[in-house]
Amino acid sequence: MGRVVGVDLGATHTRAAIISGDGRIEKVIVARTPAQETDPSRLTGFLMGMITDLAGTDLRGTFTGIGLSVAGPVDTRQGILVNPPNMAFRDVPLTGPISQELGLPVRMVNDCHAGVLGEMYYGSGGGREDVVYITISTGIGGGVVSGGHLLLGRQGNAAEIGHLHVDSTYDLPCGCGHTGHWEGYASGRYLPSFFSAWCRYHARPHWGPDRAEDIFTSAREGDDDVLRFINDVARISARGISDVIVAYDPDLIILDGAVIRSNADLLLVPIIESIDRYLPLPGIVLTALSGNAPLLGAAVIARGYRTGYGDLGSPVSS
Repeated sequence: MGRVVGVDLGATHTRAAIISGDGRIEKVIVARTPAQETDPSRLTGFLMGMITDLAGTDLRGTFTGIGLSVAGPVDTRQGILVNPPNMAFRDVPLTGPISQELGLPVRMVNDCHAGVLGEMYYGSGGGREDVVYITISTGIGGGVVSGGHLLLGRQGNAAEIGHLHVDSTYDLPCGCGHTGHWEGYASGRYLPSFFSAWCRYHARPHWGPDRAEDIFTSAREGDDDVLRFINDVARISARGISDVIVAYDPDLIILDGAVIRSNADLLLVPIIESIDRYLPLPGIVLTALSGNAPLLGAAVIARGYRTGYGDLGSPVSS
């Protein structure tokens, strides 16, 4: 298998990498995503600029394809980024324009579907048939392999688990416009606003952290209120994971994303302790791929939509 370019478009940062046929990341670059822009050409130009900065302008003959891992919702059959709640872009055609400009096949999947493919091929999911990949980062999402097949849904958005309803006590808004969703509480973007609401509800002083990192730092410094709040965050995430378990009955759950990877010491044990035991508890592990699962999954689909876990659909461009 030849070398490919994999791109992981996130709401905060975008990564582009050259990936060998055996899944080795040879070179990677990172840039801040222009998530507040609204002009579709701004996004396609940004992605093409990253790819050419990484791999040069003459990609044909050197690479076999380009794979895009994209924070959804998406329409994979049309190659369109639809309406991501953590970015301002709407209905952006990606695969067609990038393929036309760079002269290579471009294939796209939801970032969490890419993540679970990366784990199945190169990580902890290998040799299993029922795996859920969960990322807790700027947003929250999931990818599911069930019975050895990747669950896609109608347009490639199955397992949008960040929009499971997990709470009615605080009833906080999510970026999608609805309330009570997991992402609106426990994701990196919304943890500060959840902390503010938590302080008001419990009549505790609120010192106004703007970043999730500041909240976790205070927890490690022993702030009793913040530690109580972190336990509530863990309870919320356990509610979401409990729903995932009864929905998909996985053998293994793989946790990824900056929030959980950087703060597993504070979150992982209380999450596991709070998960419902209606069904047997599956294995729950942190990713061993250092956050690279979506990039590696993008490399898988860069070589073709027919994967070892099902046919992801006909490519828009060839």
